[in-house]
Amino acid sequence: MRWWRLVCEDYKVVAVRDPATKGFFSIVSLHTGFWAVVAYRVQHALWGCGLRWLARFLALGSRWLTGVEIHPAVVAGRRLFVDHGMGVVIGETAVLGDDVSIYQGVTLGGTSWQAQKRHPTIGNDVIIGAGAKVIGAIMVGDGARVGSNAVVVKDVPAKATVVGVPAQVVGDKKEAQKAQQEFRAYAQSPECVDPILAMLEDLQERVGRLEAENRRLRGEE
Repeated sequence: MRWWRLVCEDYKVVAVRDPATKGFFSIVSLHTGFWAVVAYRVQHALWGCGLRWLARFLALGSRWLTGVEIHPAVVAGRRLFVDHGMGVVIGETAVLGDDVSIYQGVTLGGTSWQAQKRHPTIGNDVIIGAGAKVIGAIMVGDGARVGSNAVVVKDVPAKATVVGVPAQVVGDKKEAQKAQQEFRAYAQSPECVDPILAMLEDLQERVGRLEAENRRLRGEE
């Protein structure tokens, strides 16, 4: 069965990407993110067989058990990794590529009530940091990194790192290459500066200089 082969690969990626949970018994008995992915694989198989009510009912049960809500219609690729998964929501028309990593509080949500493609498409080898919201029928390119608590409302280029509200691309080509070589769980690094914070700091510095010049002209210094 194809879903079982996918589950075996999902298990192997947990062993690689979660140093806190090692060994077969620990992963299958303690890792709720792995439980959520296994439940989704079964539910998606049932959905594909036309047993949609049963798939949705089982999805409701797995949400209660794990705190992760993945609609059975979601199309997810190989080696899906969900860590600290509480509060994760992945909507019906979302599409995920291979080697996607998702952390707690992530939402892949829609912006329309119409029965159409309304959730994000996530490329291969994408990391979505804790608390991030990726909203609408947008595309997150292969190898992209979505920073913790970012709100993404437009397409993200391949291998880009985005942070902030709304999310903006940060870093340069060298930084992007470095990010591919390292596994950064929350898509953050010292080199990734929030562009909005940088802008505010620049404005604060300019205001300080203008105030000093104003005092000088008024003879207060």
